[in-house]
Amino acid sequence: MQPKIMMKKKSISASKASLVLFLCQMISALDVPLDLSQPPTITQQSPKDYIVDPRENIVIQCEAKGKPPPSFSWTRNGTHFDIDKDAQVTMKPNSGTLVINIMNGGKAEAYEGVYQCTARNERGAAISNNIVIRPSRSPLWTKEKLEPNQVREGDSLVLHCRPPVGLPPPIIFWMDNAFQRLPQSERVSQGLNGDLYFSNVQPEDTREDYICYARFNHTQTIQQKQPISVKVFSMDSLNDTIAANLSDTDIYGARPVTERQPVLLTPTGSTSTKVELRGNVLLLECIAAGLPTPVIRWIKEGGELPANRTFFENFKKTLKIIDVSEADSGNYKCIARNTLGSAHHVISVTVKAAPYWITAPRNLVLSPGEDGTLICRANGNPKPSISWLANGVPIAIAPEDPSRKVDGDTIIFSQVQERSSAVYQCNASNEYGYLLANAFVNVLAEPPRILTPANKLYQVIADSPALLDCAYFGSPKPEIEWFKGVKGSILRGSEYIFHDNGTLEIPVAQKDSTGAYTCVARNKLGKIQNEVQLEIKDPTVIIKQPEYKVIQRYGQVSFECIIKHDSTLLPTVIWLKDNDELPDDERFLVGKDNLTIMNVTDKDDGTYTCIVNTTLDSVSASAVLTVVARPNPPFDLELTGQLERSVELSWIPGDENNSPITNFVIEYEDGLHEPGVWHYQTEVPGTQTTVQLKLSPYVNYSFRVIAVNEIGRSQPSEPSEQYLTKSANPDENPSNVQGIGSEPDNLVITWESLKGFQSNGPGLQYKVSWRQKDVDDEWTSVIVANVSKYIVSGTPTFVPYEIKVQALNDLGYAPEPSEVIGHSGEDLPMVAPGNVQVHVINSTLAKVHWDPVPLKTVRGHLQGYKVYYWKVQSLSRRSRRHVEKKILTFRGNKTFGMLPGLEPYSTYKLNVRVANGKGEGPASPDKVFRTPEGVPSSPSFLKITNPTLDSLTLEWGSPTHPNGVLTSYILKFQPINNTHELGPLVEIRIPANESSLILKNLNYSTRYKFYFNAQTSVGSGNQITEEAVTIMDEAMASRQVDIATQGWFIGLMCAVALLILILLIVCFIRRNKGGKYPVKEKEDAHADPEIQPMKEDDGTFGEYSDAEDHKPLKKGSRTPSDRTVKKEDSDDSLVDYGEGVNGQFNEDGSFIGQYSGKKEKEPAEGNESSEAPSPVNAMNSFV
Repeated sequence: MQPKIMMKKKSISASKASLVLFLCQMISALDVPLDLSQPPTITQQSPKDYIVDPRENIVIQCEAKGKPPPSFSWTRNGTHFDIDKDAQVTMKPNSGTLVINIMNGGKAEAYEGVYQCTARNERGAAISNNIVIRPSRSPLWTKEKLEPNQVREGDSLVLHCRPPVGLPPPIIFWMDNAFQRLPQSERVSQGLNGDLYFSNVQPEDTREDYICYARFNHTQTIQQKQPISVKVFSMDSLNDTIAANLSDTDIYGARPVTERQPVLLTPTGSTSTKVELRGNVLLLECIAAGLPTPVIRWIKEGGELPANRTFFENFKKTLKIIDVSEADSGNYKCIARNTLGSAHHVISVTVKAAPYWITAPRNLVLSPGEDGTLICRANGNPKPSISWLANGVPIAIAPEDPSRKVDGDTIIFSQVQERSSAVYQCNASNEYGYLLANAFVNVLAEPPRILTPANKLYQVIADSPALLDCAYFGSPKPEIEWFKGVKGSILRGSEYIFHDNGTLEIPVAQKDSTGAYTCVARNKLGKIQNEVQLEIKDPTVIIKQPEYKVIQRYGQVSFECIIKHDSTLLPTVIWLKDNDELPDDERFLVGKDNLTIMNVTDKDDGTYTCIVNTTLDSVSASAVLTVVARPNPPFDLELTGQLERSVELSWIPGDENNSPITNFVIEYEDGLHEPGVWHYQTEVPGTQTTVQLKLSPYVNYSFRVIAVNEIGRSQPSEPSEQYLTKSANPDENPSNVQGIGSEPDNLVITWESLKGFQSNGPGLQYKVSWRQKDVDDEWTSVIVANVSKYIVSGTPTFVPYEIKVQALNDLGYAPEPSEVIGHSGEDLPMVAPGNVQVHVINSTLAKVHWDPVPLKTVRGHLQGYKVYYWKVQSLSRRSRRHVEKKILTFRGNKTFGMLPGLEPYSTYKLNVRVANGKGEGPASPDKVFRTPEGVPSSPSFLKITNPTLDSLTLEWGSPTHPNGVLTSYILKFQPINNTHELGPLVEIRIPANESSLILKNLNYSTRYKFYFNAQTSVGSGNQITEEAVTIMDEAMASRQVDIATQGWFIGLMCAVALLILILLIVCFIRRNKGGKYPVKEKEDAHADPEIQPMKEDDGTFGEYSDAEDHKPLKKGSRTPSDRTVKKEDSDDSLVDYGEGVNGQFNEDGSFIGQYSGKKEKEPAEGNESSEAPSPVNAMNSFV
């Protein structure tokens, strides 16, 4: 579905509204102010053809204005109508409207006639149209005896209505006794004359209550014709009737229903004519008889039917063309066609025209001595004649006026005087009607006057036209000029439009158009001016429009409508649904700038429009809401084309609920074998509503259909009718046939049974057959009931068998089944693997070899070989512990295997066994082997205690896993100076039986880093590290304490702290701006090529030295608080070089924070600097 969002904008000052305002002002500019003398003007009158209700009073309108106010008189049928002599007739006060009192005894028929009103004052007389008064009539139907219509099936029939002639003509319709309209179609329809036409009758047309009704709208009455009876004889019943009275020959001659080619019932003949007046609706009709029912088609000979004005009604039997003109004249052909032929009729249409105005005369205001003209031009077919009247009298016999001259459709006035004032009537008439127009000539001498109120405020939306009014009057006609501001210059140029009625138009008003504008009107009798104000406002804009929404049923949806408007204008927001008010429903919540619909239902589907109105403009935006849901279930399931193995299923889709149906799922129920259980059958695309289904024998099928769209699945349809297929032999045999023995002397044959619908008939059984493979033996067979297992006893141990299982039912066997190979039961293997050999590869890995056992001794499916092995004793520790056996399984017929994860310097035993599906065979004799020595693990702990000025005591624990005979311990240590540089490395070898050492002759107040590991004859194990500090000299400590108590020292420290604080703030600002820290610069200056926290080329962490590398580290690290390094700690973690999670990287990858000495891989040589390792060192570095 594509998204639908519409927006439109309209403004009071927009072009259409401007034009309407302009035209209104144009008209008002021609009006003479009512305080000045002027001839009468007819302002309201009754229609020319005035049909009145005879039960109500007759009101004939005639209103006029003038100065002095006019008096009124009437003529009836061309002679004076003296209303004072008729008590039933009154004239309204200050009006010429007549009221004829019918409700108090008068009769409308007595006042039928042609009426004309005259309004007169001292300056002239105006007259109304001729008003024809006719009372409406609704006469009763004339009584007539209607004979029943007996018609043969297939013949045509016309039921005549012939309603009484009424005024106006009645509306005709056909109904039955129950007041239900009779259905109409291409075969049966009502003609324009009210008759009911049957192109061909059918037996269902038989009825006795065909009633024609005539409704007279003026009197609100309905007249009813006597019911008409129609009886249609079918050919079968007609033959039965004839057979009772006629001979066989006559019956044979009675012809059956025959098809007939079309014949026109109306109009008759091949041609006809039609005259219609311009502007009316042209209705042409063709109704034809025939069997099959003819179809009507219309063409215009030599031309096309007018687009946008042509409509077809009454099942295309009526051609309707609205607002016809002379160009619509021509020949129109209707063609009636069925399978047997066609008939046609040509209607020649002539469009005539009652008179219509080309230029109607307009009121003329002149000053004494001026010239002017009255023009009266009209057209029609035939061309109308023009005649003039002066004050209601033909101008030929009217009083002479030397200032006027009649020239056909024009009256020319020269040097008029005040006595030239009069009302002139122009009459244009032909045989189809007339036009009458009043136009006065008013001779006045008046100085200018401006009718627009002073200081009138005009408010206009920016970029819209601004129309500033300057309605004026004067005689002679004043000249109009516009100025902006009090002392501004006269307005000229293309940016302004000056209208004849005095209006100033600014086509595109901008903000700088705001201000005061002055209108000046002058003629030879005087001058006057008026000032108006113009304000330009910002347009109202919808900045967030409602958007197209698709929502599921029962969901919630919101439409936004956020607006921006001029601050001086107060907007109002209205929401519409499908251009109508929102439903009166509490689910619709209108907020300040949104519309929310809760619990959406299908009826909420539609277009929602947000309309924002101010006093000056209006904007709107629309969006479509599409409510989607799962489809409604299909219905009307039908089974056709039933065969033994197939059927066709068809259905009608339910409502897709605005989300197209993607596919239909067909399910079936087997009422014979699994009633109430529905199974998947197939599915088809959503465009398909029929499917050919394959069926199985002996199944009582019912089907149902489920529709699927993007929202989900519909409810299932109602089940179809049931269809029971015939029984047949089984089509297939059981699947998954196997033969596996459960005991050494049996064979268990199993299979998957056929499902109920696969049985194809009653009495489902299975024929189980077996024989030993590779032995010349006959098949042994047994027929069993509907089960899935059969056990053959007394078989040899683990021999192959050929097996087959065949299905059968009461009608016969399934096709011959395929054979499968099975085996009788297994037994435990008989012998153990021999010649077991062990080859020790290293201290943790050994390889085992053995000879395979003969396959016949396996007595089953060979699963593989299992190696059982366990440690007997650790040679480095004499204590024995619980023996834990380990098992490794080597699948298949393997003859060797690897034993990983052995402990160094230990004694092991192993044996090998063969395994089949039944279990394991006997074990081979135990084989003993030893693993060689390996490198030891790291010492279990290293503690540094009793620090003095020049000595430290080291204590350690032996390795948890010596992995051999320890030969010695290796101790390495080096000092760390105040700038974190590492001093020379010292190495000491310690006998293996020692567990402590006192290091002497060390420097006082110095940090040392220690590296400690154990050795066997194979090599060194992993090392552990530790750091410690010798204590300070007492005199120096005393001196430091003395300094710390001095006031100057305290002040200096405060200054340093303040400076550090300032530096931190600067660093923080630089960091936020992406600059580098001093720490980074220092690191860059003293970069260590071996220890890099980040690689510059790829941004990854640098690699640290390997555990086997014995180079000392170049940077020191701090010791943990407990001064103990656990052996389990990782040796290569990057976190080792930071204070836990406190270490961090800056923006360019440099590391910030102290280096800590949790772990180090190796001691390192060099003089690289690092941070002060302790508060004591920090103090020393300061002094």
